[in-house]
Amino acid sequence: MPVVLDPDSIAVYKAFQEAGRPPFETVTPAEARELYLAGRVATNPEPPELESAKPLAIPAPHGSVPARIYTPRTLRKTDGLSPCLVFFHGGGWVIGNLDSHDVVCRKLAHEGELIVISVDYRLAPEHKYPAAVEDSIAATQWVADNAKQLGIDPARLMVGGDSAGGNLAAVVALAARDGDGPKLAGQLLIYPATDFAMNTPSHSEAETSLLLTHSVIKWFKNHYLGDADGTDWRASPARAKTLARLPPAYVLVAGGDPLRDEGNDYAEKLKAAGVPVTYRFFPGQFHGFFTMGRLLNQANIAVTEISAWLKALN
Repeated sequence: MPVVLDPDSIAVYKAFQEAGRPPFETVTPAEARELYLAGRVATNPEPPELESAKPLAIPAPHGSVPARIYTPRTLRKTDGLSPCLVFFHGGGWVIGNLDSHDVVCRKLAHEGELIVISVDYRLAPEHKYPAAVEDSIAATQWVADNAKQLGIDPARLMVGGDSAGGNLAAVVALAARDGDGPKLAGQLLIYPATDFAMNTPSHSEAETSLLLTHSVIKWFKNHYLGDADGTDWRASPARAKTLARLPPAYVLVAGGDPLRDEGNDYAEKLKAAGVPVTYRFFPGQFHGFFTMGRLLNQANIAVTEISAWLKALN
């Protein structure tokens, strides 16, 4: 489909091109992580003031999973307990960490008036699939098991994430439905990766190969999956036998995004399975825009709309 970027998105894309940053697939994963973090300085909006942002260490079979718990100054409470969003950061399962998504987690906590727990799952290629999945499922279960000690209402526990994190959130929701996790109140899927077949039109259109290029997607895939079966639902949630009985979903999709069609298709499959879906399409934006509130006002609009959905949900 034709893609027409918004003027501010064109300016941001041009700025990234002129900065001369080497493509991630031409450097080592460690170098790519540093480049990714450095880019955040220029794109993150000003963070809101919170009551607190504290580190957590979530027990796991391999040791522990680092996490961060964000508590806003205004917090919605029922009987002293608050809703919580367990958040998984994007970055192709190879880059990204608690700091890369710190500001957006702060904004979601502040505007959604809820607790956000960001999970620093293990990254590939040092820890290939299914390490990130295992960490995400374990972290969500731990939050549910310790909800009341954390001030969280276990009946209002949600999962969410962007890109690779959206993939993990979708997988966690499926696992929880099937008994490997707590009952969830919602799933927030921000331009999620849902099918490693990667055979939809948006994976080959020149207009979608922007900051997240077609070549870097393959680099992420190779590092993450290795020789694993990408058709397994824990890698490709769209391949699950059924999407029925999943919690309500918010699915955000961008027009200039290689993952556009994956997000669209997953939203349609959820609807067909009877899952309540709130769908939001940003035609003039590219993959990754959601965290760029300093440069793209559409990112701030997205955070505000998602926060309203979180409030309406519980």
